[in-house]
Amino acid sequence: MDDHDEPRTAHPSRKAVLRAALAAGVAAPALLMGVPALARTSAASPGARLALTPTCDDGDDPTPPQMEGPYFKPNSPRRTSLLEAGTPGVRLTVSGYVFGLGCQAIPGVLLDFWQADVNGAYDNTGYRFRGHQFTDAQGAFRLTTIVPGLYPGRTRHIHVKVQAPGHPVLTTQLYFPNEPRNATDSLFDPRLLMTVRDAGGAREAAFDFVLNVRQSPGPSPTATTPPPGGTWAVGTTYRAGDRVTYGGRGYVCLQAHTAQPGWEPSNAPALWRAE
Repeated sequence: MDDHDEPRTAHPSRKAVLRAALAAGVAAPALLMGVPALARTSAASPGARLALTPTCDDGDDPTPPQMEGPYFKPNSPRRTSLLEAGTPGVRLTVSGYVFGLGCQAIPGVLLDFWQADVNGAYDNTGYRFRGHQFTDAQGAFRLTTIVPGLYPGRTRHIHVKVQAPGHPVLTTQLYFPNEPRNATDSLFDPRLLMTVRDAGGAREAAFDFVLNVRQSPGPSPTATTPPPGGTWAVGTTYRAGDRVTYGGRGYVCLQAHTAQPGWEPSNAPALWRAE
């Protein structure tokens, strides 16, 4: 039985697409075919407040739900790695944060992941490629697994249930960019695309969840002036993977864009990841 009988979730709102287009520096219509998660943020030091993020600035863009499908099993083991000795497949690390509607990270959120193995099969008798974890004090999570295999009717995807303490469960699925079957999978939703890059034979993916949890919004980020000696510069066109320095720290570009005032690496975690 395939989990592809439910209609696709509605397209991204015009507002969400325009915001993504501004951040990525591309035309808005192109984003309709693949809007990556834009709420990336660098790791914060203990006790530091996480910066606001582009996808949850006004509380109207929570992560969309998707169907559970036929292969969910409760009571998965608590673990951050789904790998076992000799596990075949391309290694994959998925990391990110969980935010509420006020753009504040939420600690202690339950994330329950399950997926197919390299051959596209689910373990329905045991708990291979199944596991749950909780976000840390900074609202961050990290999952070590493999790139899931394909099976008839579906594109490549990872299932997840996300629940903040005392709030309803969000059930959804995460997708991979540039997959041919994205165009034919009736469930595929571009708002659920992870940002994925190659990493020495493995792959690294990023996605931030925004839950329908009301919060008091924090202060708006303010633009800063690049310090002397940094290589980041306003007006420069950067490509994904480009490296710059800013404020004495190195950063890697996550999405192609043209630098503007206010988009300094320390202020734009959607565009830059600190090294």
